[in-house]
Amino acid sequence: MNRNVFITLLIAFNIAIDQISKKIVRSNMIEGARGEIDIIKDYFQLIWVENKGAFLGMGSDMNPTLKLIFLLILPTIVLGYVIYYIVKTKDLDRTSLIAFCCIVGGGIANVFDRIVYGQVTDFFFIKITDTIKTGIFNVADLSVTTGMIMLLFSGVVSKKKNKNEIA
Repeated sequence: MNRNVFITLLIAFNIAIDQISKKIVRSNMIEGARGEIDIIKDYFQLIWVENKGAFLGMGSDMNPTLKLIFLLILPTIVLGYVIYYIVKTKDLDRTSLIAFCCIVGGGIANVFDRIVYGQVTDFFFIKITDTIKTGIFNVADLSVTTGMIMLLFSGVVSKKKNKNEIA
């Protein structure tokens, strides 16, 4: 498969899965904690919230101009640069390429929500213990986080590989 087609399809897949999941949540749940659905007791729940900020609601109380800059313009520029980087950098290993596509797809999906709805739909909640739990997040956040973990993994493997080649 052509590399650019692969990049486009993977980014589009991440956006589509996120947007479909958000549409299902908006159509079938009640917003807020009263509408929570226990998937695995209270350890894995669906709780629909609308996030007007960034990660875990940070920045939700910023003035509109700062929100525009930090939650729309700056992320759009960064996402555009990452797309340019992955298209132009032909020697990226497969893991890094997939990781960047996940990050871009998730980022675009959340920016799309901010443009269209003025906020981001979040709905996943995981609790391991009473003190170890996540904030409420969505599929796009999961894509970005997975991409970041894959990049870290790829970097560690690459360093070990280079170290072994030098030795």
